[in-house]
Amino acid sequence: QVQFVESGGGLVQPGGSLRLSCAGSGFSLSDEIMTWHRQAPGKTREWVATLFPGGATFYTDSVKGRFTVSRDDAKNTMYLQMSSLNAEDTALYYCQIHGSPTWGQGTQVTVSS
Repeated sequence: QVQFVESGGGLVQPGGSLRLSCAGSGFSLSDEIMTWHRQAPGKTREWVATLFPGGATFYTDSVKGRFTVSRDDAKNTMYLQMSSLNAEDTALYYCQIHGSPTWGQGTQVTVSS
């Protein structure tokens, strides 16, 4: 059974950093196109970043240069390193196998002073 557990969210001040984790089970994360998404209050879920099995990464424009997605194959875990955070980054963050209907519970990121 494919499952994701996201973690690492929290409250951070503007300009701060956080690293989110997405631990996968029931599949090999390194074999899949993996994505990060987020949903801010009152808004629809939006795509944030994609990590391909070969290591290529893509980002939505608003996070380019600030967010970095990576993977630890030994831990079957994907990460989202976020820096220079601002209030517009406040959202519930999710990971997903690209195109899969399965979602984790998400991890909340709140950027506030």
